[in-house]
Amino acid sequence: MGGSALHVAGAKIIAKGRRIAAHVLEAAERDIEFREGAFAVAGTDRKVTFESVARAAYVPHNYPLGELEPGLDENAFYDPPNFAFSNGVHVCEVEVDRDTGAVQILGYWAVDDIGTVINPMVVHGQLHGAVVQGLGQALGERTAYEDGQLLSASFMDYALPRATEVPFFVSELDESQPCTHNPLGAKGCGESGAIAAPAAVMGAILNALAPYGVSDLQMPATPQQIWRAIMRA
Repeated sequence: MGGSALHVAGAKIIAKGRRIAAHVLEAAERDIEFREGAFAVAGTDRKVTFESVARAAYVPHNYPLGELEPGLDENAFYDPPNFAFSNGVHVCEVEVDRDTGAVQILGYWAVDDIGTVINPMVVHGQLHGAVVQGLGQALGERTAYEDGQLLSASFMDYALPRATEVPFFVSELDESQPCTHNPLGAKGCGESGAIAAPAAVMGAILNALAPYGVSDLQMPATPQQIWRAIMRA
């Protein structure tokens, strides 16, 4: 949503820049193209940089003052007309120690259809961080109360996942189905891992424990809870 609002505001800036560039280049506005950071007269090598257009807008000695107010700033409001739904599949492989109930994550693979990707490094970072958040929810994070007293009020008592406890993630992005109702075609990715990881991890653990007759576990699946489930089964 923020990116779409930025896109709309940027389009307004470019539209005004074309009018300023048309004045500077003494050309018709319809003939001005914006490409590679410059405004150019279509079909020619005549162009003016965005920097020069911005300077003209704020130091208006050569400026269409009768047609445009000085300055090159715009506001934009974006209200999405519909919801954007991401899709994906996450696969987790775990190994459970039968004697202690400890879980080791051996591998994690994710393919996410999140529409148009603008910056892949940012997207992969969001996906990896969200998966770690989901792993924490599945394996350790818990707010514990006793007689109304919060027992997990600090990180001494609240188990966050650490880098040594998570595997190297393999993630791929599918851009084949852009969103059809926003200007970027983006669907969003920040919650993908946080939603998919708990289900993938818990499903893998229950598959590993199935030979012992364990068919259900409550999150977080701590070693103690898993060991007790094995003993009961």
